[in-house]
Amino acid sequence: MAGHDDLVASDKKSSDADIPTFHAENLQNNIKIIYYSRTFLSIIGGVIAGILGFTSLTGFVFYFLVMAITSLGLAAKAKFSIHAYFDSWNRIILDGFLGGLMSFVLFWTFAYDIVHIF
Repeated sequence: MAGHDDLVASDKKSSDADIPTFHAENLQNNIKIIYYSRTFLSIIGGVIAGILGFTSLTGFVFYFLVMAITSLGLAAKAKFSIHAYFDSWNRIILDGFLGGLMSFVLFWTFAYDIVHIF
């Protein structure tokens, strides 16, 4: 993390040790990776749900399962030390959730129509 080593020992306060410092470009890159990962896995999950013929609630449960696995995979990629790469757990769990839902539904219905209707 950038910023902790740049402080002079005489300028340090006891409260400065508790405040994590993030490099803005690295944090933005990590957040962008989360969005890309969720969007990609939403598309793949939608195609799989459509091919398997999931309908109504079963498809949405499958989406929540895919997003839970995605969150677990992202946390594992960060070696479960989330605060070293992100400012909170919400970045891993919630970011890109609704955008991924729209992509999931689009590809779910598209794959279902191609396989089961035509």
